[in-house]
Amino acid sequence: MHPNAVMLAVVLLGNLMLPFASAQNAGFVKSPLSETKLTGDTFELYCEVVGNPTPEIQWWYAEVNRADSFKQLWDGARKRRVSINTAYGTNGVSVLGITRLTLEDSGTYECRASNDPRRNDLRQNPAITWIRAQATISVLQKPKINASDQIILPPDGSVKLVTLHCNLTAAHTSHKDSFWMKNGHEIPNTRADDKTRSFRISKPRADDSGEYMCVYTFDKAPNANATIEVKAKPYITGHKRSENKNEGENAMMYCKSVGYPHPTWTWRKVDGTSYKDIDNSTGRFFIMNRDNYTELNILNLDITTDPGIYECNATNVIGNTAETTILRVRSHLAPLWPFLGVLAEIIILVVIIVVYEKRKRPDDIIDDDEPVGPAKTNSTNNHKDKNIRQRNTK
Repeated sequence: MHPNAVMLAVVLLGNLMLPFASAQNAGFVKSPLSETKLTGDTFELYCEVVGNPTPEIQWWYAEVNRADSFKQLWDGARKRRVSINTAYGTNGVSVLGITRLTLEDSGTYECRASNDPRRNDLRQNPAITWIRAQATISVLQKPKINASDQIILPPDGSVKLVTLHCNLTAAHTSHKDSFWMKNGHEIPNTRADDKTRSFRISKPRADDSGEYMCVYTFDKAPNANATIEVKAKPYITGHKRSENKNEGENAMMYCKSVGYPHPTWTWRKVDGTSYKDIDNSTGRFFIMNRDNYTELNILNLDITTDPGIYECNATNVIGNTAETTILRVRSHLAPLWPFLGVLAEIIILVVIIVVYEKRKRPDDIIDDDEPVGPAKTNSTNNHKDKNIRQRNTK
């Protein structure tokens, strides 16, 4: 056989074997973890797999004590309480979530993955073509907690004291301790082992409003909590009173507030007695809202249309409030104005000097041919001679 033919056959065989050499069986990068939850809660299970080609991912479920009777889960199952989000790239990633948990949601949840070409062949044993990772979800009855109703703070500050109450009336496991939280953060020095809890707010203001929770902990169960909303009209605590920029630059104005619920923010420009609403549709105005904070950015300022008064407005179900910022836009020449002023003064001074010199009378001008000092006369000498003659006569 010709040597070139042998070499070509080796190359072709290598190319044919390359896909098989680079193939990789499916394997788990992250597996779902077992959890204990309370009724009404939500859980998410995470599964990540690797392989070449990228493995397919499925979710299956088996009831408690029936691990041999798995059923496949689909997105939207259990009255749309089940969500499955899967993405395929170099790895395969899938997240299973179930909301508004009930006791019947307890069981074994299984993430299955496979890149075997025979994986969907019903004649094949799934135990051979699919790899599996399991997590056990235990759902317990949520303890019963009696809590205060929502509280609305009057804007005039007439309320001097607000007291929040919680009472743990039923639990399936022993109670450990309890504490208070505000807006997701534990309030210091509120831990105690009592089942009946109170929290007092003296002279409440808008910044005392928020989402309060009494949290109860247990030895063998997840924490249980009850939420009490303390609501108040928004109050703007910080904003720019004015903003000075040059044309062509960018301007930024902001407002921040206290009050709960978090407000809906709007921006508008004051035009005399009317208002012009501002949104993100122009390409130059950009509004960014985040809970109790809003920001308005204006790009490439126009000296003719952008200067004016801008108003931020915060509105929630209790009320609304607004503050204004004055935007001033200067010309490109504004940095040169001090120099131009000095230059103008110099020019005016030079003009005054030139005009003054031209208007001098001819008598004030000294002739170069004449002597600089006044000419001396003989009157003095004559006077002396006269005096001498007078003395001689005597």
